[in-house]
Order: sequence, then structure tokens, then C-alpha cells
Amino acid sequence: MPALKPTQFTARVTWLGSVPDREADLRSVPLQDAMLTWAGIAGEAHGGVTRPSCSRVVLQHPRGTEIRNTRQLSILSEEELAKIAQAIGAERFDPAWVGASMVIEGIPDFTHVPPSSRLQAPSGATLVIDMENRPCHLPAPVISEDLPEAGKKFKQAARGKRGVTAWVEREGVVKLGDTLTLHVPDQPVWAHLDAARG
Repeated sequence: MPALKPTQFTARVTWLGSVPDREADLRSVPLQDAMLTWAGIAGEAHGGVTRPSCSRVVLQHPRGTEIRNTRQLSILSEEELAKIAQAIGAERFDPAWVGASMVIEGIPDFTHVPPSSRLQAPSGATLVIDMENRPCHLPAPVISEDLPEAGKKFKQAARGKRGVTAWVEREGVVKLGDTLTLHVPDQPVWAHLDAARG
């Protein structure tokens, strides 16, 4: 019995990017298409089948522990970026500022789609959504290079709108303009979630 349900929700890819060297610059370089491999986008700084653990999972693993890389891509929503732009006083939010891998439009409240949902491209390339990508302070100086007063407003403005992290389940090419189909887990929300979160 299938565990994932194709939905009527689709998204159009409006932007693709890659961070060649995270130590040199957090900014993404725009792409026309992206080859998704088991390690993520070919040549991307966040790529790799494994990665050192970071602050997102510090309660599970000491920082720097080698773990499976479920943060190969950062995917954001055009609709949510527009709200962030308005909140920080920018005419438009440049996804390169936050090292984005992909921007899509068409899925409402995208940052909160269920973990383990899939986005599938026409090529068959499939991304598994891991979890919400919480906003941090790192993009602030990058944004401020272009808009001096906007960077310090980013973290608060992006709360609940920062998109998701994802990893590659099936290899293939994703291109600008591609339509991605959303597939969601066929299971109810766990009744004890609020108690588990405390």
C-alpha cells in the first residue's frame, strides 16, 4: 500500500542557485538548471551524502559529528519571500542572500508542509523535505551589503517563512520553470505531538 499521496498542489520553480564556497561567501550563484545527485546539487557547498552536525541537531549529536546529510538543499517560497521583503523594507528579497538552492511558487504556507513530503520534477528527480529551516543571523551581513538597514530585520521577519531543508531521494535534473508535484505522507498528525514538544 502506498505510503505517500500525490496531491493537487504543484509548484513552479522560479529560481535555482548554488553556493560554490560557503567559507568565501554565503551567497548563491543563480543557475538555469541543477543536476540533483545523491549528494545534492553537483558542486554545492552544502552537498555530500554526510555532513558535520550543526546547531540544528546539537541535542542529538555533539557539534561536528558526521551524520547523514538531510540538509543538501534549502528551498524557499516566492510568496513567503515577498512577505519577508515587505517586513525588512526591501522591494524584492534576493534568494542569493540566504544561500538558497531553489525558490518555488504555488504551495500555500510552504514552510510548514509535513516533514517527509516529496517534491517531484518532470525528470523524476525527487526531493524529500526534512524540516523547517529556522532563520539565523548569518544572512544579516550579506543582506546589509546591499540594503544596510535590512539585514538586522531578517531573522525576526523570516520566522515561519524561511522555507525547508531537503535531500535528494531520486537523481535527475530540475530546470527553471519546471512544475513540481507535492506528495505528502498518508498518516494523521501524531496525537501526542504537543505533549512531546512540552
